[in-house]
Amino acid sequence: MARVYSNWDRLVRSTLRREQQRNTGQQAHERVNSGLAGAVPPSLGRATNIDAILQAADEIQSEDPNVARILCEQAYSMAQNLDPNSDGRGVLQFKTGLMSVIKQKLAKRDGASIDRDRDIERLWEFYKLYKRRHRVDDIQREEQKWRESGTNFSSNVGEILKMRKVFATLRALIEVLEVLSRDADPDGVGRSIRDELGRIKKADATLSAELTPYNIVPLEAQSMTNAIGVFPEVRGAVQAIRYTEHFPRLPHDFEISGQRGADMFDLLEYIFGFQRDNVRNQREHLVLTLSNAQSQLSVPGQNDPKIDENAVNEVFLKVLDNYIKWCKYLRIRLVYNRLEAIDRDRKLFLVSLYFLIWGEAANVRFLPECICYIFHQMAKELDAKLDHGEAVRSESCLTESGSVSFLEKIICPIYDTMSAETVRNNGGKAAHSEWRNYDDFNEYFWTPACFELSWPMKTESRFLSKPKGRKRTAKSSFVEHRTYLHLFRSFIRLWIFMFIMFQSLTIIAFRKERLDIDTLKILLSAGPTYAIMNFVECLLDVMLMYGAYSMARGMAISRLVIRFIWWAAGSVFVVYVYVKVLQERNKPNQNEFFFHLYILVLGCYAAVRVLFGLLVKLPACHSLSEMSDQSFFQFFKWIYQERYFVGRGLYENLSDYCRYVAFWLIVLASKFTFAYFLQIKPLVKPTNTIIDLPKFQYSWHDIVSNSNDHALTIVSLWAPVVAIYLMDIHIWYTLLSAIIGGVMGAKARLGEIRSIEMVHKRFESFPEAFAKNLVSPVVKRVPLDQHASQDGQYMNKAYAAMFSPFWNEIIKSLREEDYISNREMDLLSIPSNTGSLRLVQWPLFLLCSKVVERIFLEISNSMQEGSLAITLNLKKLQLVVSRFTALTGLLIRQETPDLAKGAAKAMFDFYEVVTHELLSHDLREQLDTWNILARARNEGRLFSRIEWPRDPEIIEQVKRLHLLLTVKDTAANVPKNLEARRRLEFFTNSLFMDMPQARPVAEMVPFSVFTPYYSETVLYSSSELRSENEDGISILFYLQKIFPDEWENFLERIGRSDSTRDADLQESSTDALELRFWVSYRGQTLARTVRGMMYYRRALMLQSFLERRGLGVDDVSLTNMPRGFEASPEARAQADLKFTYVVSCQIYGQQKQQKKPEATDISLLLQRYEALRVAFIHSEDVGVDGKKEFYSKLVKADIHGKDQEIYSIKLPGDPKLGEGKPENQNHAIVFTRGEAIQTIDMNQDNYLEEAIKMRNLLEEFHGKHGIRRPTILGVREHVFTGSVSSLAWFMSNQETSFVTLGQRVLAYPLKVRMHYGHPDVFDRIFHVTRGGISKASRVINISEDIYAGFNSTLRQGNITHHEYIQVSELLALIMTVLTVYVFLYGRVYLAFSGADRAISRVAKLSGNTALDAALNAQFLVQIGIFTAVPMVMGFILELGLLKAIFSFITMQFQLCSVFFTFSLGTRTHYFGRTILHGGAKYRATGRGFVVQHIKFADNYRLYSRSHFVKAFEVALLLICYIAYGYTDGGASSFVLLTISSWFLVISWLFAPYIFNPSGFEWQKTVEDFEDWVSWLMYKGGVGVKGELSWESWWEEEQAHIQTLRGRILETILSLRFFMFQYGIVYKLNLTQKNTSLALYGYSWIVLVVIVFLFKLFWYSPRKSSNILLALRFLQGVASLTFIALIVIAIALTDLSIPDMFACVLGFIPTGWALLSLAITWKRVLRILGLWETVREFGRIYDAAMGMLIFSPVALLSWFPFISTFQSRLLFNQAFSRGLEISIILAGNRANVET
Repeated sequence: MARVYSNWDRLVRSTLRREQQRNTGQQAHERVNSGLAGAVPPSLGRATNIDAILQAADEIQSEDPNVARILCEQAYSMAQNLDPNSDGRGVLQFKTGLMSVIKQKLAKRDGASIDRDRDIERLWEFYKLYKRRHRVDDIQREEQKWRESGTNFSSNVGEILKMRKVFATLRALIEVLEVLSRDADPDGVGRSIRDELGRIKKADATLSAELTPYNIVPLEAQSMTNAIGVFPEVRGAVQAIRYTEHFPRLPHDFEISGQRGADMFDLLEYIFGFQRDNVRNQREHLVLTLSNAQSQLSVPGQNDPKIDENAVNEVFLKVLDNYIKWCKYLRIRLVYNRLEAIDRDRKLFLVSLYFLIWGEAANVRFLPECICYIFHQMAKELDAKLDHGEAVRSESCLTESGSVSFLEKIICPIYDTMSAETVRNNGGKAAHSEWRNYDDFNEYFWTPACFELSWPMKTESRFLSKPKGRKRTAKSSFVEHRTYLHLFRSFIRLWIFMFIMFQSLTIIAFRKERLDIDTLKILLSAGPTYAIMNFVECLLDVMLMYGAYSMARGMAISRLVIRFIWWAAGSVFVVYVYVKVLQERNKPNQNEFFFHLYILVLGCYAAVRVLFGLLVKLPACHSLSEMSDQSFFQFFKWIYQERYFVGRGLYENLSDYCRYVAFWLIVLASKFTFAYFLQIKPLVKPTNTIIDLPKFQYSWHDIVSNSNDHALTIVSLWAPVVAIYLMDIHIWYTLLSAIIGGVMGAKARLGEIRSIEMVHKRFESFPEAFAKNLVSPVVKRVPLDQHASQDGQYMNKAYAAMFSPFWNEIIKSLREEDYISNREMDLLSIPSNTGSLRLVQWPLFLLCSKVVERIFLEISNSMQEGSLAITLNLKKLQLVVSRFTALTGLLIRQETPDLAKGAAKAMFDFYEVVTHELLSHDLREQLDTWNILARARNEGRLFSRIEWPRDPEIIEQVKRLHLLLTVKDTAANVPKNLEARRRLEFFTNSLFMDMPQARPVAEMVPFSVFTPYYSETVLYSSSELRSENEDGISILFYLQKIFPDEWENFLERIGRSDSTRDADLQESSTDALELRFWVSYRGQTLARTVRGMMYYRRALMLQSFLERRGLGVDDVSLTNMPRGFEASPEARAQADLKFTYVVSCQIYGQQKQQKKPEATDISLLLQRYEALRVAFIHSEDVGVDGKKEFYSKLVKADIHGKDQEIYSIKLPGDPKLGEGKPENQNHAIVFTRGEAIQTIDMNQDNYLEEAIKMRNLLEEFHGKHGIRRPTILGVREHVFTGSVSSLAWFMSNQETSFVTLGQRVLAYPLKVRMHYGHPDVFDRIFHVTRGGISKASRVINISEDIYAGFNSTLRQGNITHHEYIQVSELLALIMTVLTVYVFLYGRVYLAFSGADRAISRVAKLSGNTALDAALNAQFLVQIGIFTAVPMVMGFILELGLLKAIFSFITMQFQLCSVFFTFSLGTRTHYFGRTILHGGAKYRATGRGFVVQHIKFADNYRLYSRSHFVKAFEVALLLICYIAYGYTDGGASSFVLLTISSWFLVISWLFAPYIFNPSGFEWQKTVEDFEDWVSWLMYKGGVGVKGELSWESWWEEEQAHIQTLRGRILETILSLRFFMFQYGIVYKLNLTQKNTSLALYGYSWIVLVVIVFLFKLFWYSPRKSSNILLALRFLQGVASLTFIALIVIAIALTDLSIPDMFACVLGFIPTGWALLSLAITWKRVLRILGLWETVREFGRIYDAAMGMLIFSPVALLSWFPFISTFQSRLLFNQAFSRGLEISIILAGNRANVET
């Protein structure tokens, strides 16, 4: 009970605090309904309107406290009646708090008695007074006229909000009156109340209409506060789906929701039992789809709006396109005969049915062909039902209770089966082949066998069969076996081509480039190679198909068998014939029958392959083969390529195909030329030399090479060449793509405007370019002046008038974002140019500092020319200007009495200066006017009162004049902020790029923006802003130093001085909230993303307003256009018709229940942006067995700021069956609208200037981009965190080069771009009818984005890339690392074996230097310099050559190569681990501000296995190579060959500490060492995390080794470490030249002794002190004995000190190998009782590695300048912004008051 009373006390206190704030006029900044209205428990809020009644009580408290008390009492009564025992969650606290508030209200009456009998009369009187005060009856009459006429919608936004509040309060009053009227006098006030209630229910729809929840279009009841329903296309769409007399009659008891008439959706709801909210949702969906389709054709008339038949056909064909293709593929008849045979009503019925099925399908939406099957069957049912006179319910959806439910009977059985398969997934740990994923279920419907499922669906069908025990359920067509063989199978054509080319080039090189008949016969060995590799492919197909044979199509299995037999027989035949050819070759006089036969067979096969390759690849031939029904063609085409539902028709037009082929021909020609001349040919002579070498004495005991022509030596020599050969295709692709991408970028005019100076120089050309691309024809047809001529001057002014509102709004947005100051905003703003002045008025930043100079120059010239009368004292002109600017400076401010007096004085001073200083004495005396003015001045009548400027135009002109005369800055300094400059540069540059013509907003492509959100930061709280890290740095302090100019602009915007302290801002709730937003807008928060995306709506409102597509307004001139587009209901409605923003906050329901701050912040965003919609998953407990029901809900903010539920659609179960993010997207995608959808991650931003170009981008869907229209529009992405630090800059440049130049080339000319970034725009209808915008199978589709691109391409989509708009966010690289390993292990083998010395000696005698050339070529590839080419090309293109060179050099000085090399190691490690063991998963990355120091132990834990171990291995290889290798060049050759490898070692070992803030600060280093030792020695235990204990972390690092296959592979890989001991033993001085195998055995004895001594020293008994004493004695004796033996061995034998170090060098990797094997076979070691010993060995290894890394860090920390240098290096980009990083790292202690 203590908790209950605590909650009650907190609730009462918050309520009283709210009342106090209301009484003092203070506004709380969290939520409007933060009192009891916002604390209504969900169990009460769902069943009653208690919250609305309490909100009304809050609203009228100040007007009539008694009425407010009556409403509170009624709310309490309703709560008591609903839950008398207070069983619901939070009900008791709520009722207790409410009663306390009622008592507080009663106590305020000062003891006056309350006559409760008069409460009903008092409430009735207040109701009538309230109606009169707010003109409710007049509003109703206006509404009636508006409904009848459909036009004259003139209310502004302020009036709309006011009316909504009034209606909400009235509705609450009416509800309370209705309850209390039951106890009222039936002949008195009771009768009046009943009459009023009757009138409202019969004739008045206003109250319910305004308060009925709706999403975009108020379909349930007409609203007079939303203009969207007045648009003729919307009215026509509503009319098109309306119920007609031809439809089956609905039962009389069927309830029609809202105040509308029946329509098609009501009939479908009755027949199939769709959920009511799903019906409401899809009704609006279809209405918007139809209306937008109609608006793109033509806007219908106002009087009788109708939807055109072409619009209906367009929607019909687009929505059912996948279904039509599915029927054609399966060769089944459509549910309609042909399009012309069905009327528009049937078309709309079918579209409505499809939408309803899709809207309620939940997880089944991932199965698009399953939805086609369901639609096909239900459409046939519907066709039969529509012929009935009475509506009849569907038998397929009939439940046991007699009702109908689509969810229960159709979706739930499928969902239950998928859910059961998900259980077998075991959280992603099970093999993919053991369970069916989404694609497996969907592929079932790719064969006619799917109709075995029947209708209604048979639960015993194979499709609905659930897994039983360990028996796996069969798959349909493909099984995802987890094996590294996929690397071969997936790229089989590439492997075959590469292998055959390598084979051919090698043969040519060894044949010394002689192209004779003998060489041809040897080259023909490619035939057997080709056949065998194809046979291996078929074998893998058979193996990898295991698990799908029972459910796969017979044709698919037949193809596998035919291909397997064909290639098996073909391989045997070709090999046999080729062997015979070789035998003929060795016998010169032999008949060449087999050679001719071989040539004939290969020629015929090649001809057939070329023929059918043309049929498949070339568009023209492909079309012929598609039309051909001949069995011969179809059979061979089927053999060549399996026929699936997806993947058909993947061909491009001939020109695109030729460009693609030409690109790869250039890449491959470059690659093979390099491979032949610099890799293969130089190794021919060394290889022949090695083969011809006589047997020589190896340095070690040789096992293989001497008996097999030095095979291992040859392998060591050629292995790096093969590795580079396989890798360097990426290098040549990178080089060519960089060149082509750069040329294409230059052709697209990227980088033309690359500085703010160029913006200034070309500003006068912007208006015309803007009007050409971004202004719709509607605005262009509006003349500036109806009587003006169309000459150049007037056209320039017209362009400026079109450009100015958009430019000024962009500048305004920059000011709102605090990138510019008020002064800069005034300088950058452009006049409206709508006046009668013919001259174009430009922004002041182009004119400032020039005007006054020009005036003085002109006056001076006139004086010299004698054209100016010498009557003025020009020396006083500067004084006149100063007096005049003092006057204008006052006039541009808000008028106050003090300012009025000051203006009068300023005017008088100005008069005094002009009359007494500027004008000559003679001129003053000659004018009578001056005498009159002098008399008025003496009498005090002169300038006694100044008329303040009121007109906005005059105020603007005064401000403009003032700035012209006062601003002295040069134009190059405006704006000062780097981000503002970058944005303006990109926007103005894009004006000159090719883009589609903008259509009017009414005719543009509608779109949605979609953002998935889980639990990331929404808005930083005040406590988070002030909380300090260990260095005393808070987020706020950090941002103030990082963005000092933006902080000053923020203070100016909220009216604070620069000296304002943080504590001062917290005193004002408004300022505190603005501060939270300011900080959040500079981080990766949801608030920033929402603000950016809502710019789309703002841009559309502005564009719509300027186009004046109003209600009954046909034409308007720019000269009389009113201001205030944001207050225009028509503009807002038009924007809502075209734009929807849905944020899918998956756990928002849980966050609200748990009162988490994220829920409050999301609600705050809903209040801030009225068009924002939030979708979330809500769960409810049902029953006593813990069963839950799940709902997909959509909410918005109501008029009081409370979440208003719009839709609530029940789901069949927990929607998270697969990956979380795509499942989150899937449940909410039904709430999106439009024809396009932009996927935005919650760490992305948007800008108003880019939002203005969105309608141009959407027109690309209608553009020509090949033979298929685009389905995904790729968009350029900008990473906005690049200026925070050097690391951020590195990543930003790397990301930008990939998402711009790389994507540019992939899209064109290659046309192989897949969906990459979240800014991409999807064709919404195309994708939602084909499985959605992402895939969700657990683990398989962990990168859901790329699979969306695959899916789109496979289903004949087209993906493009466009760079005139931006939104702010590899195997070859891994091969680079593998090449280093192969090269070094090969060189170490040569060094250990002594082969390198023998080869070099022979080569030197023969003058063969080719080997050195080959090794040098390998070195060039190892350093990976070619991978930086795209980044350099991007710099040159967008920054210019000089800036590009400077930026690249700067990055090198900032050690960007170190960071890139380190990140390469991360990718290599995790890619390799996934290949070996599987278990890929999404790893969340931090999105906050990283300003704190990472401890040494944390870095070691994170990077030990991925980087440090591998770096020590490479270092060991290099040491061995340097110590035992041989080269004629000496040390310089070693350095040349190994410098890149040493760079890799250093980068992998020390990058985490180089880029760690305060990484070399001595105090931090000491603390890190203590923390690391504590972590290393902590024993851990059950429940202890790896962050706290080495033992726990060590166990976690072994968790990936799960399968037997993984253990075997780990065992094989661990064997490489034994080579070190084997090689070093024979290199010791002690062993001389003895190569006996016994020496290696003796080394193992020594190793065992060392291990025994270690165990002896480590053992510590816990029981007897006597044993401990004896043990210590034994340890001492053993130590002395061991040292003595070593000394004796050194003195009496050839053992040397270097030998001792060499032994350590050999034993360390052997120990690591044993340790790795022990970890791999951990279970065996546990059984043997050796696991504790293994763990202690592991601890020693980690301790040793840690000390080796820590020692250099500690040494460098001794020198203070190292820390300073590191800080400057790390935060160099911040320094360019004026950041004093030393202040940050020193903390904020000095700024904290004590």
